[in-house]
Amino acid sequence: MAASVVPGCLPMTRPAYDCLNVVVPVYNEGENIGTLLEELRAKVRTPLRILIVYDFDEDTTCPVVREFMTRQSNITLLKNHYGRGVLNALKTGFAHAEGVVLVLMADLSDDLAQIDAMLARINEGYDLVCGSRYAEGGKQDGGPRLKGFLSRMAGLSLHYLAGLPTHDVSNSFKMYTKEVLDRIDVESNGGFEIGMEILVKAHFLGYRVTEVPSVWHDRTAGRSRFKLARWLPKYLRWYLFALKCRAKSLVGSGLPEVADRRLPAPLPQTTLVPTHAVDPHAAQITVRPVGVRELHRPSERHVEQDPKAAATPSGRQ
Repeated sequence: MAASVVPGCLPMTRPAYDCLNVVVPVYNEGENIGTLLEELRAKVRTPLRILIVYDFDEDTTCPVVREFMTRQSNITLLKNHYGRGVLNALKTGFAHAEGVVLVLMADLSDDLAQIDAMLARINEGYDLVCGSRYAEGGKQDGGPRLKGFLSRMAGLSLHYLAGLPTHDVSNSFKMYTKEVLDRIDVESNGGFEIGMEILVKAHFLGYRVTEVPSVWHDRTAGRSRFKLARWLPKYLRWYLFALKCRAKSLVGSGLPEVADRRLPAPLPQTTLVPTHAVDPHAAQITVRPVGVRELHRPSERHVEQDPKAAATPSGRQ
C-alpha cells in the first residue's frame, strides 16, 4: 500500500493500515521474550505479525518463542541471514516485513501502550513515527546517566538546530512505512544507529516524521549489549550528517551525497520501490534508483512459522 509523497506535505490519499509488523531483534532474551509476547497480546489492539530475529541456534530466546508459536499463529522466528548483530537482524526483519513496521526491543524497555497511537499517526499520513522519551509526557526510567544525558542532548539539539520533528533521535522504538525502508539505502555499520540514520534521511527526503511521547524502562532481566564507547562514534556520524543537511538546505545548495552501499544481491522474491517523484536534491542521499529494490526476502530455510499462520495472517485470537 504505497502512497505518493510530496516533500513537506501529507499524502492526499492512502489506505489505512489495519495490521502491523513488529520486528524484534534478540540475543539470549529467554528471560524476557515470553513476557513481551504476553504483554503485546494484552496491551495492543492492532492485529500484529511478530518477526523475532535471532543470530544462532542456541539462543535462549528460541525455545520460548517456539512454545508460543504452538498457540499463536502470528509469530515468525527468523534466523539472521546478513551476519550476526542487531544491525543485520533489523535488515533481516525489514526484508520480511510489509506495510508498516515497528522496531521493538525484547528487554521490555519500550512503551507498548503507545503502539496503537503510533499506528494512528501513520494512518493520519505520516511515514515515520518516533517513540519519544523527551517529548512532553515522555520519560526515561533508569539506565546509565551518561548515556541518558548524551541521548537527550542529541535529540534536543537536532530538533532545534537541524529541524528534526522529534526530540528523541536515538530511541530505537520507531514505526516506519515500508516505503521509507525500501527507499533508503542503509549505510550504518554498527547497530542501533540505523534508526537515527533512517530518521535523518527520511526527514531530509521530504517524508513526514512525527513523535508520540513514550516511557522507556531499563531492563530488569538479562544483560544489555549496548556499549556506549563503541557505538557513540556511529551515532555521531549521523548527528553531523543531519547538521550538514540542514546547513546545505538553508543555503540552497542541495543535500550532501552519501556513498551508495547496497545490500546483497536480491533473491527471486523482490518488491519494487514506488515510482513517485521526490525532491531531485534529496535523491542524492537516497541513492537507490527508482524502480530498484535490493532488500530481499531470505530463503525459506531460515524461517520458522506456525502452519496456521497462512490461514490466519493477523494471528489475533
